[in-house]
Amino acid sequence: MQLPATVRSLRLRLGLSQRQLGRRMSVPRSYVSKIENDKATPMLSSLERLARALEVTVPELLSAGEGSRKVGIRELARDAFVAELLPFVSKLSELQRRAILVEMNSLALRSRSRAAAAAA
Repeated sequence: MQLPATVRSLRLRLGLSQRQLGRRMSVPRSYVSKIENDKATPMLSSLERLARALEVTVPELLSAGEGSRKVGIRELARDAFVAELLPFVSKLSELQRRAILVEMNSLALRSRSRAAAAAA
């Protein structure tokens, strides 16, 4: 995963809009959008603010959120439906497994974002 996708994934996992993340970083929403769309590369000072705003370390942010991904997998595994599917995942090819896990993660993130929006 590249930085733009990592930023978006972490932002959604926290249930933040681009505007909310921008506020946490003290930057405009458009800057967050540019980072997520690979149209801007943050300088070191921005990376530090970005990592802090996303509640990760700079190394985690740059290593594609590996630690955050593990947390996300644990959260997904708590879901009853996902837990039922996990024993079958090992029987899939690598490509099938990645496609399914990406889609399941995307669905979970959207669900959390909707829940956060409804609570706000």
